Formats: sequence, structure tokens, C-alpha cells
Amino acid sequence: MRAKYSSTSNYSETTQNKKYLEQYRPRYTTSNLSADVKKIKVGNRYHRRPDLLAFELYGSSRFWWVFTHYNRDLLKDPINDFVSGITINIPKKQSDVRI
Repeated sequence: MRAKYSSTSNYSETTQNKKYLEQYRPRYTTSNLSADVKKIKVGNRYHRRPDLLAFELYGSSRFWWVFTHYNRDLLKDPINDFVSGITINIPKKQSDVRI
């Protein structure tokens, strides 16, 4: 059975075989996300909760992956590496990330 991903899903461009997703092809890449970033320090409130910070910054917890995208060298595990005290890059313009 094939999963159906909406056109706004970051998996929408990834092909599927009968059982599994094929090689991941992200909808959002460095070519279509802002290169203009700013640094923020993750506070205690967001310790291991990128979804909460995404909700506060972008209005949707579904954008937790933006932090991993912009911090690939720092956030190998998007939850357990997202700890209070680390400094991460985020896009300067919130409008660059759309649902």
C-alpha cells in the first residue's frame, strides 16, 4: 500500500516502490530555502522540543525539520541533539518557510 503525501509534505517529491520510500528527495533544499540565516541559542523551554520552537517561530510544529536542515553538522539526531544551550542557525525571514 502506498502512502499518500500532500503536496506540502517534504516527502512529496520522494518516489515509492510497492513497500518503501525510495531515496529521499526533499521538497525543500538549499536552493529554495533562504541562505540568509541568523543564530539563536536554544533555551531551556525547547530542550529536545524543536516542535515547540517551530510553532513559536513559524506558527506550526510541523516545521521542526527546518532546524535540522540548517544545522546538519550540529543536529545529527533532530530530537536528542536539540538541547538547551546550543546555538543554531535559522532562516532570517520566517516567510521563507511555507506550509
